[in-house]
Formats: sequence, C-alpha cells, structure tokens
Amino acid sequence: MKSIVIYIHGKGGDAAEAEHYKPLFPEADVLGFDYRARTPWEAKAEFPPFFEKQTATYDRVTLIANSIGAFFSMNALSGARISRALWISPIVDMETLIGNMMDRASVTEEELCRRRKIPTDFGETLSWDYLCYVREHPIVWNIPTRILYGENDCLTSPEAIADFSERIRAPLTVMKQGEHWFHTEEQMRFLDDWIKGIEGL
Repeated sequence: MKSIVIYIHGKGGDAAEAEHYKPLFPEADVLGFDYRARTPWEAKAEFPPFFEKQTATYDRVTLIANSIGAFFSMNALSGARISRALWISPIVDMETLIGNMMDRASVTEEELCRRRKIPTDFGETLSWDYLCYVREHPIVWNIPTRILYGENDCLTSPEAIADFSERIRAPLTVMKQGEHWFHTEEQMRFLDDWIKGIEGL
C-alpha cells in the first residue's frame, strides 16, 4: 500500500518542519505544504488543488496539521480523500479566539464592523470579514482524527478542546504542562511518542 503524509504548519512555521516526521513514517513519503493562505477562504481556494495533486497516486493519506494549519485544513479539506488526521494544538474555536483578541485590544464588535480591519499593538489585525466568516462556516469534520493538546495552551481552552474532540469523536491526548507550541526537547519527545503509540501507523 502506497502511503503519503502531508504536514501543514502553523503560523510562522514552514514546510521544512515536515522533515521531523520522516523518521516516524519510514514506509511513507512525507511532504510539507508551504501554503500562502492567511484566511480560511484563501485556504479553501489553495488547499484542495494542492492536496488532490499530491495524493492522486497514493492509497493511504495521513494529514498532520499544527495550530491554525489544522483550522485551515478543517475548513478546506473536509471533503478530501484523507485516511486519518493528526492535529497538534489545533485552533478549534476561532470565534472565541477572535473575541479574546478583541477584548485584549478593547475593540467592540460595533467598532470592528464599522472599521472592518483594526491593527493591534500585539501584532494581530482584527478583521470583521474574518469574524463573520467563522460564524457563518462552522467546522464540519468527519475524518478519523486524533488530537494532541498542551495543558497550558494559551489559544484554546481545555473546555473548548474537550468539547470539540467529543463532537468529532477524536481521541484527545493532553500533555501536562504542555504549551500551544510544541518545541522543547521534552515536548517533541512527547509528540513523537504520541505518534508512535497510535495504532495502525
């Protein structure tokens, strides 16, 4: 059986991160996706053509996605031919995340609606179109999925990830004292052991 693993990075990452996963999938081709999308609607236009082209000759497709890469994937690839998905620190409640950023920037919904886009002093630009899109396009995801989450994730609450994992029937693994960004030696070892422990790999 011919297998491929496609890795989709989070914000600030790149396709080269896929190199980390090659030893974990010795029988598969492993490929990183260096996408340009910055919004879910851009991802919906960009992701499917790339995915269809890269997976056309494979029997088994594994998708690994990190943070907002997982959010974009769920918006763009729900109808794709994917055997299974592995989410690392996925963004699963973007509306609440945007609301938290609005609170942090002291921006009301009325102000955002009026101004459409508002830069913040913490590096994010609030967008009325983005907020409306996530409200109008709730995540629908029926592909077999497993989720890895850090206990101290600063972007997604434990309640949100638990509710989401239950809704899509995805087994959830929580790393005690883990962060949103898995990057330390201990965190990466935990991530690797999580992947190695998944049946059928």
